[in-house]
Amino acid sequence: MVAPSFALLVGFAVLTCVFMAWVLGANSNSPPFAPAIGANAISTMQAAFVIGVLAAAGALMQGGSISETVGADLIDGVAITPLAATAGLLTAAGFMAVGIYTRYPIPAAFATTGAMVGVGLSLGGDPAMATYQRLGTFWIMVPFMSGGLAYATAVTLRREEIPETVGVPLLAGIVGAIVANVRLGVIPDPVADQGTLARFISQQVGGGPTLVADVTVGVLIVTGAVGALWFYWVRRRVRVSVEDGIRSFLLVLGGIVAFSSGGSQVGLATGPLENLFRVELGLPGIVLLSIGATGILAGAWMAAPRLLQATSREYAQLGVRRSIAALVPGFIIAQLAIALGIPISLNNIILSGVIGGGLAAGSAGVSRRKIGVTVTFWLLTLGSSIVVGYGLYQALAFAIGS
Repeated sequence: MVAPSFALLVGFAVLTCVFMAWVLGANSNSPPFAPAIGANAISTMQAAFVIGVLAAAGALMQGGSISETVGADLIDGVAITPLAATAGLLTAAGFMAVGIYTRYPIPAAFATTGAMVGVGLSLGGDPAMATYQRLGTFWIMVPFMSGGLAYATAVTLRREEIPETVGVPLLAGIVGAIVANVRLGVIPDPVADQGTLARFISQQVGGGPTLVADVTVGVLIVTGAVGALWFYWVRRRVRVSVEDGIRSFLLVLGGIVAFSSGGSQVGLATGPLENLFRVELGLPGIVLLSIGATGILAGAWMAAPRLLQATSREYAQLGVRRSIAALVPGFIIAQLAIALGIPISLNNIILSGVIGGGLAAGSAGVSRRKIGVTVTFWLLTLGSSIVVGYGLYQALAFAIGS
Protein backbone atom coordinates (compact mmCIF):
# COMPACT_ATOMS: atom_id res chain seq x y z
CA MET A 1 0.00 0.00 0.00
CA VAL A 2 1.28 3.46 -0.96
CA ALA A 3 1.93 5.77 1.97
CA PRO A 4 -0.20 8.96 1.92
CA SER A 5 2.89 11.18 2.12
CA PHE A 6 4.47 9.44 -0.89
CA ALA A 7 1.22 9.69 -2.89
CA LEU A 8 0.99 13.38 -2.07
CA LEU A 9 4.59 13.94 -3.15
CA VAL A 10 4.01 12.05 -6.40
CA GLY A 11 0.90 14.11 -7.09
CA PHE A 12 2.78 17.36 -6.53
CA ALA A 13 5.63 16.18 -8.75
CA VAL A 14 3.16 15.38 -11.55
CA LEU A 15 1.57 18.81 -11.18
CA THR A 16 4.95 20.52 -11.53
CA CYS A 17 5.60 18.38 -14.60
CA VAL A 18 2.31 19.49 -16.17
CA PHE A 19 3.05 23.12 -15.30
CA MET A 20 6.48 22.94 -16.91
CA ALA A 21 4.97 21.31 -20.01
CA TRP A 22 2.30 24.05 -20.08
CA VAL A 23 5.00 26.73 -20.05
CA LEU A 24 6.87 24.96 -22.85
CA GLY A 25 3.69 24.65 -24.90
CA ALA A 26 2.93 28.32 -24.43
CA ASN A 27 6.37 29.65 -25.28
CA SER A 28 8.68 27.23 -27.09
CA ASN A 29 6.34 26.22 -29.94
CA SER A 30 5.39 29.67 -31.25
CA PRO A 31 8.28 30.38 -33.66
CA PRO A 32 7.43 27.64 -36.20
CA PHE A 33 4.08 29.17 -37.17
CA ALA A 34 4.91 32.83 -36.61
CA PRO A 35 6.27 33.24 -40.19
CA ALA A 36 3.13 31.69 -41.68
CA ILE A 37 0.95 34.09 -39.67
CA GLY A 38 3.13 37.01 -40.73
CA ALA A 39 2.66 35.92 -44.36
CA ASN A 40 -1.15 35.68 -43.86
CA ALA A 41 -1.09 31.94 -44.65
CA ILE A 42 -3.03 31.07 -41.46
CA SER A 43 -4.83 32.93 -38.69
CA THR A 44 -3.50 33.22 -35.16
CA MET A 45 -6.19 31.06 -33.57
CA GLN A 46 -5.90 28.39 -36.26
CA ALA A 47 -2.12 28.36 -35.76
CA ALA A 48 -2.46 27.96 -31.99
CA PHE A 49 -4.81 25.01 -32.48
CA VAL A 50 -2.56 23.29 -35.01
CA ILE A 51 0.57 23.95 -32.93
CA GLY A 52 -0.99 22.29 -29.91
CA VAL A 53 -2.03 19.18 -31.85
CA LEU A 54 1.26 18.78 -33.73
CA ALA A 55 3.49 19.52 -30.74
CA ALA A 56 1.55 17.05 -28.59
CA ALA A 57 1.87 14.42 -31.33
CA GLY A 58 5.60 15.04 -31.55
CA ALA A 59 5.89 14.71 -27.78
CA LEU A 60 4.19 11.30 -27.84
CA MET A 61 6.07 9.94 -30.86
CA GLN A 62 9.57 11.35 -30.32
CA GLY A 63 9.94 12.56 -26.73
CA GLY A 64 11.41 9.43 -25.15
CA SER A 65 15.11 9.88 -25.94
CA ILE A 66 15.54 13.36 -24.46
CA SER A 67 13.33 12.46 -21.50
CA GLU A 68 15.69 9.58 -20.66
CA THR A 69 18.74 11.84 -20.95
CA VAL A 70 17.30 14.46 -18.61
CA GLY A 71 16.07 11.86 -16.13
CA ALA A 72 19.00 9.45 -15.98
CA ASP A 73 22.14 10.68 -17.73
CA LEU A 74 22.86 14.08 -16.15
CA ILE A 75 24.10 12.71 -12.82
CA ASP A 76 25.88 9.51 -11.80
CA GLY A 77 25.53 7.38 -8.69
CA VAL A 78 22.00 8.33 -7.60
CA ALA A 79 18.43 8.04 -8.84
CA ILE A 80 16.23 11.12 -9.00
CA THR A 81 13.64 10.95 -6.21
CA PRO A 82 10.15 12.48 -6.46
CA LEU A 83 11.23 15.33 -4.17
CA ALA A 84 14.34 15.98 -6.24
CA ALA A 85 12.27 15.91 -9.42
CA THR A 86 9.88 18.43 -7.90
CA ALA A 87 12.74 20.72 -6.91
CA GLY A 88 14.27 20.49 -10.38
CA LEU A 89 11.00 21.17 -12.18
CA LEU A 90 10.14 24.08 -9.89
CA THR A 91 13.56 25.58 -10.52
CA ALA A 92 13.32 25.24 -14.29
CA ALA A 93 9.73 26.52 -14.42
CA GLY A 94 10.69 29.40 -12.17
CA PHE A 95 13.46 30.45 -14.55
CA MET A 96 11.05 30.21 -17.49
CA ALA A 97 8.49 32.32 -15.63
CA VAL A 98 11.11 34.99 -14.94
CA GLY A 99 12.01 34.99 -18.62
CA ILE A 100 8.36 35.42 -19.62
CA TYR A 101 7.82 38.23 -17.13
CA THR A 102 11.02 40.14 -17.96
CA ARG A 103 10.98 39.19 -21.67
CA TYR A 104 14.59 38.08 -21.49
CA PRO A 105 15.64 34.97 -23.45
CA ILE A 106 15.69 32.11 -20.93
CA PRO A 107 16.44 28.80 -22.73
CA ALA A 108 14.36 25.96 -21.33
CA ALA A 109 17.02 23.35 -22.09
CA PHE A 110 19.68 25.21 -20.12
CA ALA A 111 17.35 25.89 -17.20
CA THR A 112 16.20 22.26 -16.95
CA THR A 113 19.65 20.76 -17.44
CA GLY A 114 21.18 23.03 -14.83
CA ALA A 115 18.35 22.42 -12.37
CA MET A 116 18.62 18.62 -12.66
CA VAL A 117 22.40 18.73 -12.29
CA GLY A 118 21.93 20.87 -9.17
CA VAL A 119 19.39 18.56 -7.51
CA GLY A 120 21.46 15.52 -8.49
CA LEU A 121 24.54 16.95 -6.82
CA SER A 122 22.41 17.86 -3.81
CA LEU A 123 21.35 14.19 -3.60
CA GLY A 124 25.02 13.23 -3.36
CA GLY A 125 25.50 12.18 -6.97
CA ASP A 126 28.60 12.62 -9.11
CA PRO A 127 28.90 14.84 -12.20
CA ALA A 128 28.34 12.92 -15.44
CA MET A 129 31.28 14.48 -17.23
CA ALA A 130 30.93 12.41 -20.42
CA THR A 131 27.34 13.60 -20.81
CA TYR A 132 28.31 17.22 -20.13
CA GLN A 133 31.01 17.07 -22.80
CA ARG A 134 28.55 15.63 -25.31
CA LEU A 135 25.91 18.25 -24.53
CA GLY A 136 28.39 21.11 -24.43
CA THR A 137 29.89 20.17 -27.79
CA PHE A 138 26.47 20.02 -29.43
CA TRP A 139 25.32 23.30 -27.87
CA ILE A 140 28.46 25.08 -29.06
CA MET A 141 27.97 23.71 -32.56
CA VAL A 142 24.28 24.71 -32.77
CA PRO A 143 24.81 28.41 -33.68
CA PHE A 144 27.30 27.48 -36.39
CA MET A 145 25.16 24.66 -37.78
CA SER A 146 21.95 26.69 -37.70
CA GLY A 147 23.52 29.89 -38.96
CA GLY A 148 25.45 28.06 -41.68
CA LEU A 149 22.43 26.12 -42.93
CA ALA A 150 20.27 29.26 -42.86
CA TYR A 151 22.92 31.21 -44.76
CA ALA A 152 23.20 28.52 -47.44
CA THR A 153 19.41 28.28 -47.73
CA ALA A 154 18.96 32.04 -47.99
CA VAL A 155 21.73 32.34 -50.60
CA THR A 156 20.10 29.59 -52.67
CA LEU A 157 16.71 31.29 -52.54
CA ARG A 158 18.24 34.66 -53.50
CA ARG A 159 20.34 33.50 -56.48
CA GLU A 160 18.94 34.99 -59.68
CA GLU A 161 20.18 32.11 -61.86
CA ILE A 162 18.08 29.68 -59.79
CA PRO A 163 14.40 30.41 -60.50
CA GLU A 164 12.03 30.14 -57.57
CA THR A 165 10.10 27.46 -59.45
CA VAL A 166 13.22 25.32 -58.96
CA GLY A 167 14.93 26.58 -55.79
CA VAL A 168 11.94 26.43 -53.44
CA PRO A 169 10.72 23.00 -54.67
CA LEU A 170 14.28 21.66 -54.42
CA LEU A 171 14.45 22.79 -50.80
CA ALA A 172 11.05 21.16 -50.19
CA GLY A 173 12.35 17.92 -51.70
CA ILE A 174 15.31 17.90 -49.32
CA VAL A 175 13.01 18.48 -46.34
CA GLY A 176 10.69 15.70 -47.54
CA ALA A 177 13.60 13.27 -47.86
CA ILE A 178 14.61 14.04 -44.26
CA VAL A 179 11.01 13.61 -43.06
CA ALA A 180 11.01 10.12 -44.59
CA ASN A 181 13.88 9.19 -42.25
CA VAL A 182 12.57 10.77 -39.05
CA ARG A 183 12.20 8.17 -36.28
CA LEU A 184 8.65 7.84 -34.92
CA GLY A 185 7.36 5.71 -32.07
CA VAL A 186 4.26 4.66 -34.02
CA ILE A 187 6.30 3.00 -36.78
CA PRO A 188 7.47 -0.52 -35.87
CA ASP A 189 11.10 -1.48 -36.36
CA PRO A 190 12.66 -4.89 -35.59
CA VAL A 191 15.93 -3.33 -34.39
CA ALA A 192 15.16 0.10 -32.87
CA ASP A 193 12.42 1.35 -30.56
CA GLN A 194 11.35 3.85 -33.20
CA GLY A 195 11.10 3.24 -36.93
CA THR A 196 11.22 5.47 -40.00
CA LEU A 197 8.81 5.69 -42.90
CA ALA A 198 11.57 4.94 -45.41
CA ARG A 199 12.74 1.81 -43.59
CA PHE A 200 9.22 0.53 -42.93
CA ILE A 201 8.13 0.83 -46.56
CA SER A 202 11.39 -0.66 -47.87
CA GLN A 203 11.03 -3.65 -45.52
CA GLN A 204 7.61 -4.43 -46.99
CA VAL A 205 9.26 -5.13 -50.36
CA GLY A 206 12.41 -6.83 -49.12
CA GLY A 207 14.68 -3.87 -48.42
CA GLY A 208 17.43 -4.89 -50.82
CA PRO A 209 21.16 -5.13 -50.13
CA THR A 210 22.76 -3.10 -47.33
CA LEU A 211 25.03 -0.28 -48.46
CA VAL A 212 26.37 1.48 -45.33
CA ALA A 213 25.58 0.58 -41.70
CA ASP A 214 21.84 -0.22 -41.74
CA VAL A 215 21.03 1.80 -44.88
CA THR A 216 19.64 -0.40 -47.63
CA VAL A 217 18.95 0.24 -51.30
CA GLY A 218 15.23 0.19 -50.49
CA VAL A 219 15.64 2.97 -47.92
CA LEU A 220 17.41 5.15 -50.50
CA ILE A 221 14.71 4.50 -53.09
CA VAL A 222 11.88 5.38 -50.70
CA THR A 223 13.77 8.47 -49.48
CA GLY A 224 14.23 9.66 -53.04
CA ALA A 225 10.59 8.97 -53.89
CA VAL A 226 9.27 10.95 -50.92
CA GLY A 227 11.63 13.83 -51.72
CA ALA A 228 10.45 13.79 -55.35
CA LEU A 229 6.80 13.90 -54.27
CA TRP A 230 7.46 16.93 -52.08
CA PHE A 231 9.38 18.59 -54.95
CA TYR A 232 6.52 17.95 -57.37
CA TRP A 233 3.82 19.22 -54.98
CA VAL A 234 5.59 22.50 -54.17
CA ARG A 235 6.74 23.06 -57.76
CA ARG A 236 3.17 22.70 -59.03
CA ARG A 237 1.92 25.27 -56.53
CA VAL A 238 4.82 27.67 -57.17
CA ARG A 239 4.26 27.55 -60.92
CA VAL A 240 0.66 28.63 -60.42
CA SER A 241 1.60 31.44 -58.01
CA VAL A 242 5.09 31.99 -56.62
CA GLU A 243 3.92 33.76 -53.45
CA ASP A 244 1.07 31.36 -52.74
CA GLY A 245 3.34 28.37 -53.35
CA ILE A 246 6.00 29.71 -50.98
CA ARG A 247 3.39 30.43 -48.31
CA SER A 248 2.06 26.88 -48.66
CA PHE A 249 5.54 25.45 -48.16
CA LEU A 250 6.09 27.81 -45.23
CA LEU A 251 2.90 26.52 -43.61
CA VAL A 252 3.90 22.85 -44.02
CA LEU A 253 7.42 23.63 -42.82
CA GLY A 254 6.00 25.32 -39.72
CA GLY A 255 3.95 22.20 -39.04
CA ILE A 256 6.90 19.80 -39.11
CA VAL A 257 8.99 22.20 -37.01
CA ALA A 258 6.17 22.40 -34.44
CA PHE A 259 6.03 18.58 -34.41
CA SER A 260 9.80 18.44 -33.90
CA SER A 261 9.57 21.06 -31.19
CA GLY A 262 7.15 18.91 -29.20
CA GLY A 263 9.48 15.92 -29.50
CA SER A 264 12.50 17.91 -28.41
CA GLN A 265 10.82 19.90 -25.62
CA VAL A 266 8.58 17.45 -23.76
CA GLY A 267 11.58 15.63 -22.26
CA LEU A 268 12.47 18.81 -20.37
CA ALA A 269 9.22 18.40 -18.41
CA THR A 270 9.00 14.62 -18.19
CA GLY A 271 12.67 13.72 -17.78
CA PRO A 272 12.85 14.46 -14.04
CA LEU A 273 10.05 11.92 -13.44
CA GLU A 274 11.58 9.08 -15.50
CA ASN A 275 12.86 7.15 -12.45
CA LEU A 276 9.58 7.63 -10.58
CA PHE A 277 7.33 6.40 -13.39
CA ARG A 278 9.46 3.68 -14.96
CA VAL A 279 11.28 2.25 -11.92
CA GLU A 280 9.30 3.02 -8.78
CA LEU A 281 5.80 2.86 -10.31
CA GLY A 282 6.65 0.44 -13.12
CA LEU A 283 4.64 2.32 -15.76
CA PRO A 284 5.44 2.38 -19.49
CA GLY A 285 7.13 5.48 -20.87
CA ILE A 286 4.09 6.45 -22.96
CA VAL A 287 2.16 7.24 -19.76
CA LEU A 288 4.67 9.90 -18.74
CA LEU A 289 4.93 11.27 -22.27
CA SER A 290 1.13 11.52 -22.39
CA ILE A 291 1.16 13.72 -19.30
CA GLY A 292 3.77 15.98 -20.86
CA ALA A 293 1.93 16.07 -24.19
CA THR A 294 -1.28 17.09 -22.41
CA GLY A 295 0.51 19.97 -20.72
CA ILE A 296 2.06 21.12 -24.01
CA LEU A 297 -1.33 20.94 -25.74
CA ALA A 298 -2.99 23.00 -22.99
CA GLY A 299 -0.20 25.59 -23.01
CA ALA A 300 -0.37 26.01 -26.77
CA TRP A 301 -4.13 26.40 -26.83
CA MET A 302 -4.39 28.68 -23.81
CA ALA A 303 -1.39 31.01 -24.06
CA ALA A 304 0.26 30.70 -27.49
CA PRO A 305 -2.04 33.14 -29.39
CA ARG A 306 -0.68 36.19 -27.58
CA LEU A 307 2.92 35.21 -28.27
CA LEU A 308 2.11 34.26 -31.85
CA GLN A 309 0.75 37.73 -32.52
CA ALA A 310 3.92 39.33 -31.18
CA THR A 311 6.41 37.04 -32.93
CA SER A 312 4.50 37.05 -36.23
CA ARG A 313 5.08 40.81 -36.51
CA GLU A 314 8.82 40.19 -36.22
CA TYR A 315 8.74 37.46 -38.87
CA ALA A 316 6.62 39.62 -41.17
CA GLN A 317 9.56 42.04 -41.23
CA LEU A 318 11.92 39.19 -42.14
CA GLY A 319 9.89 38.07 -45.15
CA VAL A 320 8.87 34.56 -46.15
CA ARG A 321 12.20 33.58 -47.71
CA ARG A 322 14.31 34.48 -44.69
CA SER A 323 11.69 32.79 -42.50
CA ILE A 324 12.08 29.58 -44.51
CA ALA A 325 15.85 29.91 -44.19
CA ALA A 326 15.48 30.13 -40.40
CA LEU A 327 13.01 27.25 -40.02
CA VAL A 328 14.79 24.65 -42.15
CA PRO A 329 17.81 24.48 -39.78
CA GLY A 330 15.38 24.40 -36.85
CA PHE A 331 13.80 21.24 -38.19
CA ILE A 332 17.09 19.52 -39.10
CA ILE A 333 18.88 20.31 -35.83
CA ALA A 334 15.86 19.48 -33.67
CA GLN A 335 15.62 16.05 -35.30
CA LEU A 336 19.37 15.51 -34.91
CA ALA A 337 19.12 16.40 -31.21
CA ILE A 338 16.18 14.01 -30.75
CA ALA A 339 18.14 11.20 -32.42
CA LEU A 340 21.11 11.86 -30.11
CA GLY A 341 18.99 12.42 -26.99
CA ILE A 342 20.30 15.95 -26.44
CA PRO A 343 18.03 18.57 -24.80
CA ILE A 344 17.88 21.79 -26.81
CA SER A 345 15.94 25.05 -26.93
CA LEU A 346 14.31 25.59 -30.32
CA ASN A 347 14.27 29.37 -29.85
CA ASN A 348 18.08 29.38 -29.73
CA ILE A 349 18.25 27.47 -33.02
CA ILE A 350 15.74 29.79 -34.69
CA LEU A 351 17.63 32.88 -33.50
CA SER A 352 20.86 31.56 -34.99
CA GLY A 353 18.98 30.80 -38.20
CA VAL A 354 17.61 34.34 -38.36
CA ILE A 355 21.14 35.70 -37.99
CA GLY A 356 22.52 33.37 -40.67
CA GLY A 357 19.71 34.22 -43.08
CA GLY A 358 20.27 37.91 -42.41
CA LEU A 359 23.95 37.65 -43.28
CA ALA A 360 22.97 36.32 -46.71
CA ALA A 361 21.11 39.59 -47.28
CA GLY A 362 24.06 41.66 -46.10
CA SER A 363 22.83 42.30 -42.57
CA ALA A 364 22.10 39.92 -39.72
CA GLY A 365 19.06 41.92 -38.66
CA VAL A 366 20.00 41.38 -35.00
CA SER A 367 22.18 43.84 -33.11
CA ARG A 368 25.46 42.77 -31.56
CA ARG A 369 24.18 43.99 -28.23
CA LYS A 370 21.12 41.72 -28.47
CA ILE A 371 23.31 38.76 -29.37
CA GLY A 372 25.62 39.51 -26.45
CA VAL A 373 22.72 39.83 -24.01
CA THR A 374 21.21 36.58 -25.28
CA VAL A 375 24.43 34.57 -24.93
CA THR A 376 25.06 36.07 -21.49
CA PHE A 377 21.61 35.00 -20.30
CA TRP A 378 22.16 31.51 -21.67
CA LEU A 379 25.32 31.12 -19.62
CA LEU A 380 23.83 32.75 -16.52
CA THR A 381 20.77 30.49 -16.77
CA LEU A 382 22.88 27.34 -16.92
CA GLY A 383 25.12 28.30 -14.00
CA SER A 384 22.53 29.85 -11.70
CA SER A 385 19.98 27.06 -12.23
CA ILE A 386 22.52 24.57 -10.86
CA VAL A 387 22.90 26.67 -7.71
CA VAL A 388 19.16 27.25 -7.29
CA GLY A 389 18.30 23.59 -7.92
CA TYR A 390 20.88 22.48 -5.35
CA GLY A 391 19.61 24.93 -2.73
CA LEU A 392 15.92 24.34 -3.36
CA TYR A 393 16.23 20.60 -2.90
CA GLN A 394 18.13 21.09 0.36
CA ALA A 395 15.43 23.47 1.57
CA LEU A 396 12.57 21.11 0.64
CA ALA A 397 14.33 18.11 2.15
CA PHE A 398 14.90 20.04 5.41
CA ALA A 399 11.27 21.24 5.50
CA ILE A 400 9.78 17.82 4.79
CA GLY A 401 12.34 15.97 6.87
CA SER A 402 13.63 13.55 4.22
